[in-house]
Amino acid sequence: MSVPHVSWQTTMNGCCMSADQLSVAVPIEVSVVLPCLNEAWSVGACVHAAWQGIASLGVRGEVIVSDSGSTDASRRIAAHAGARVVRAPRVGYGAALRHGIAAARGTYAIIADSDASYDLTDVARFWDRLQAGDDLVIGNRFQGRIADGAMPFLHRYLGNPMLSVLGRALTDSAVGDFQSGMRAFRTSAIADLQLRADGMEFASEMIAKASSARLRVSEIPIDLGNTPPGRERSHLRPIRDGLRNVKTLIELRH
Repeated sequence: MSVPHVSWQTTMNGCCMSADQLSVAVPIEVSVVLPCLNEAWSVGACVHAAWQGIASLGVRGEVIVSDSGSTDASRRIAAHAGARVVRAPRVGYGAALRHGIAAARGTYAIIADSDASYDLTDVARFWDRLQAGDDLVIGNRFQGRIADGAMPFLHRYLGNPMLSVLGRALTDSAVGDFQSGMRAFRTSAIADLQLRADGMEFASEMIAKASSARLRVSEIPIDLGNTPPGRERSHLRPIRDGLRNVKTLIELRH
């Protein structure tokens, strides 16, 4: 059985407290939440990058890895890198994120994948939009740079654009990248939406319900990089996940 990594900090009066104990006394401002399923090749690097991103903001934060059934060393590696690891009771991208967001103690949260495709050290622009009053900030990959091979041709030029067009047609949202995996938001605002999706359609559900609730939503350009060599194949199943996204958008149409 793996032993969780625990970090200790010394308070001003010289008492030694665990990170969990200290978080009760000092409010956490931002939680980075990473869904995980068999990401041993990359999750450790993602946790380290997330801590760098938090440090760049100069605020108190935490990194949560929400695991939805990994059978490799993902949980042990994440804990060793300094994450608080929680286990989602159900399998799936949405299930992992819902559980991780529910466990988050930060006033704000930033979510991204655990496959190292997003730059978690570059979170200041998300933070600036949140501090300006936005409730939800979407990272738009099509406004940034997509590395060669980072997104399959059909996903880049057909699947993702079509889902975004459909999303804009069925909701009041003007978001240009409905399937982006890197987002930031006011934690309580998203919790109030009562998101329910277990799969990849979680991404569409969040935007559709945020639009319906008249939350303040914005987008910023982000880059999408390649995942590390040796990683297992993508968890995305284009036909199944595409149909589930369409079904969700139709059910939540304005």
